[in-house]
Amino acid sequence: MSIKNQAANAVKATLKATIAALLPRDCLLCGAASDNAVLCPSCNDHLPRLTTQRCPQCALPTPNAEPCGACLKQAPYFDATTAIWQYDFPLDRMIQSLKYSRRLASADFFGAELAMLPGTPPDFILPVPLSAQRLAQRGFNQSIEVARPLARQLSVPLELKHIHRHRDTTPQATLPWKERAKNIRHAFECRLDLTGKTVLVVDDVMTTGATLNELARTLKAHGAVRVENRVLARALKHG
Repeated sequence: MSIKNQAANAVKATLKATIAALLPRDCLLCGAASDNAVLCPSCNDHLPRLTTQRCPQCALPTPNAEPCGACLKQAPYFDATTAIWQYDFPLDRMIQSLKYSRRLASADFFGAELAMLPGTPPDFILPVPLSAQRLAQRGFNQSIEVARPLARQLSVPLELKHIHRHRDTTPQATLPWKERAKNIRHAFECRLDLTGKTVLVVDDVMTTGATLNELARTLKAHGAVRVENRVLARALKHG
């Protein structure tokens, strides 16, 4: 990192600390005083963290962290998935408030948590793109907001220009699990030569993995040698 960037980051950190001191925030979940933290220590401790014993490719819990049966039967296009929490109460409320109510204060918290996960140093970070129609409806992409602080902490560039979701699809959450892979097929477009590149894909929730798998398929088709997912939460319940 250059001296200029270091100085700029120092100024930002000082400004952030000053604002926090003047405007202390309350816990996003319980409303208790939490100083400069999004969550108070008690709520943070009660978030539903995933077991460390999970499939290295899709992050579903498995004995001894072995690959799960589904990944052994049909390996996904992505090479690894790391996740922090189960998609369950109260973490689901936090993600929904970010996604649908624009509670952007949690994005820095989420990005910092993702930065602590292990993984191969990537060439760039790719937030899962939204279609133009969905972006216009929502007004922002929650994966980008989470990826920004992650990229800053890892000193890795964000890719926001050359990989798109060029086809609007039915929201995955409204479909039965078996229909999601078909729904998302050919939804992404890449305009980069990714030969030899390692890509770190960021998303909020991994459910069936269909969206992440289709995005990884597109990236691999353009030369990516490794695609890793880093997600906030893994859904464990089938629906």
